[in-house]
Amino acid sequence: MRILGLDPGLRVTGYGVIEKTGQRLRYVASGVVRTRDGELPARIKTLFDGVVEILEHFKPDAAAIEKVFVNVNPQSTLLLGQARGAALAALTMASQPVFEYTALQVKQAVVGNGHADKTQVQHMVKRLLSLPAEPRPDSADALACAICHAHGGMGLGGLIGVGGRRRAGRMS
Repeated sequence: MRILGLDPGLRVTGYGVIEKTGQRLRYVASGVVRTRDGELPARIKTLFDGVVEILEHFKPDAAAIEKVFVNVNPQSTLLLGQARGAALAALTMASQPVFEYTALQVKQAVVGNGHADKTQVQHMVKRLLSLPAEPRPDSADALACAICHAHGGMGLGGLIGVGGRRRAGRMS
């Protein structure tokens, strides 16, 4: 299964593509769609077109996108929601199955701690995908979203396979 992860943002939208075969995850690609300063409609179009291009190039089987959180600045939240809407529109126009996860769910799935910081997420994405270096923050967040979906959104407990067990909430 090929999974596209998206971390929406108005200035920078991160994307990451992974493949899941059994319990194995394999890195395919990652990067960002950047918008230039300017009018909002043009920036939204840039994001929409960027996601369409990613879909056409990588042909994922599913997409995972981070849900918007409400922060202290309502204007920022609104702009982030519009960027997310552009990505969702591109995904649904392509009849792409879309799965949504909160930042807490994504961090729990990748790091095992829903309150992990960005550097912890980058480090675990590197380890889980056997990357030679830590990915940039926006790409790491998008790859983490894809990893979350690959694990069924269940956190690190989703990694336990045959012969695996849990003891006091930890894998062994």
